[in-house]
Amino acid sequence: MRISWIFSLIVLLIAGAVVTLILIESASVAYNLVCGVALLGILLLVLFYRNVMRPLRTIANGIDLLRAQDFSSRLSHVGQREADRIVDMFNGMMGSLKQERLKLREQNHFLDLLIDVSPMGIITLSADGTITGGNRAATRFLDIDSVRDLVGLMPKDLHSTLGKILCGLQDKEVRVVRLNDSMVYRCSRLSFMESGIAHPFYLIEKLTDEVMKAERKSYEKVIRMMAHEVNNSLAGIISVLDTAEEEVDDPDLSEAIGACGDRCRDMGAFITKFASAVKIPEPAKQNADLCDMLRSRLPLLESICSAAGCTLSAKLPEREVPVFIDPVLIEQVVTNIVKNAAESTGIGGSVCISIESPGATLVIADDGPGISAEAAEMLFTPFFTTKESGHGLGLLFVREVLNSHGCHFSLETYPDGITRFVIKF
Repeated sequence: MRISWIFSLIVLLIAGAVVTLILIESASVAYNLVCGVALLGILLLVLFYRNVMRPLRTIANGIDLLRAQDFSSRLSHVGQREADRIVDMFNGMMGSLKQERLKLREQNHFLDLLIDVSPMGIITLSADGTITGGNRAATRFLDIDSVRDLVGLMPKDLHSTLGKILCGLQDKEVRVVRLNDSMVYRCSRLSFMESGIAHPFYLIEKLTDEVMKAERKSYEKVIRMMAHEVNNSLAGIISVLDTAEEEVDDPDLSEAIGACGDRCRDMGAFITKFASAVKIPEPAKQNADLCDMLRSRLPLLESICSAAGCTLSAKLPEREVPVFIDPVLIEQVVTNIVKNAAESTGIGGSVCISIESPGATLVIADDGPGISAEAAEMLFTPFFTTKESGHGLGLLFVREVLNSHGCHFSLETYPDGITRFVIKF
C-alpha cells in the first residue's frame, strides 16, 4: 500500500471519530470508545509524520536540490536515526559534488585560457558542422577579426585560402600545405565525444618557422659544399685552360679552349650566385619614403620590362608613404618581382606597380598566363622554378628579405586573371 494512502486512511479515521463524537451522547460508552480511537489516530498521525512523512519530505527536498544542481544547500536532521543517517550521507555526497564541480570549473577555466593563448589554431564544430567556437590563433590564421565573427559560420563560408583547405578535409585527415604567402600549415580534422555525439574540430598548426629553418639548413649545406668543390676545381681548370690558350698556335683549337674557359667562368658565376642566396645580410632599417624609392627605381624597372617586350606603368600617390626598411634590400626585392612579372607576361604584356590604402601596401600586378595550381603549392620553395633557365633563387631571396622585415605578402592569380604580388609593410 502506498504511503500516501496510509496517511489518508489515518486522516479519515480521525475525521470519522470527530464526526461520531458530534453525533453520539457524550456520557455513553461508545463516546468514550470513539474518543480513544480519535486519540489513537492523532497519535498515529504524529508518529507517522515524524517517522515517515518528514524523512520522505526531506528526501524529496534533496532530490529537488540535485535536480536544480544546487550543491551548496544541505538537509537538516529529522530526529529519526535511520533517516538522519541518510541525511548525513546525502550532505556528504553534496559536499563532494560541490568540490568536484568547483574543480571541474577551475579546470575548464584553465583549459579555456590555454586554448585562447595557444599558438595552434582550434575551431570547434557542432554535429551539423556549424562553427561553435575558436581561439585567437585561428582567427589570425583565417584573417577574421574576432572569435565572435567566426561563431555561426559554416566551414564553406571561410573565404580565405586556408579556410578552403579546411573545408576540404575529411574526418581524421591531416594535411600539410604551403600557401601563396610562403606560410606552411599542418591542418587536421579530428573529433571528440560529448553526450554520446561526435563533435568535429579543426587544428591549425603553423610550421613556417620550423620548415624554413630546415630548408635553410639544407640548402646552405648543399650550396656551401657545391661552391667549395666546384670553385676549387674550376680555379685549377681555368688556370690550365688560360695557359693552354696562350701556348696553342692553332686558332681553332685556341678558340675552343677559350670557349671552355668561358664556360668554366660561367659555371663559377652560377655557383657564386647560388652561394649568395645564403648570404643575405641583416637589414639595416631606416625611415624611408616608399614612393620616392620606387620613383628612383622606375628607369631600371622600365628597361627590364622593355627587354622582355612588355610595358611598365606606375600608380604612385603624391603623398609620402613612410616605411621603416632597408632601401637597398627592398629595391632588390622589387627588381626581382618586376623581372619575374615581365618574363611571365612576355611580349605585349603589361606590368603595373601601385601603392594601395590603407597603410603601405605595395602591389605589383601583371596580365600574364597566371600561376597554375601545381605551381602555387610550390611557390617560395628553394630551387623551385617554372623557367627553363631559372635557378629557383629569386622568390627565395624575396621571401627571406620580406620575412626579415616582418612584411605580410602573397603571390596569387586572382579571378580576374591578374597575378598580383601584394606586400604589406
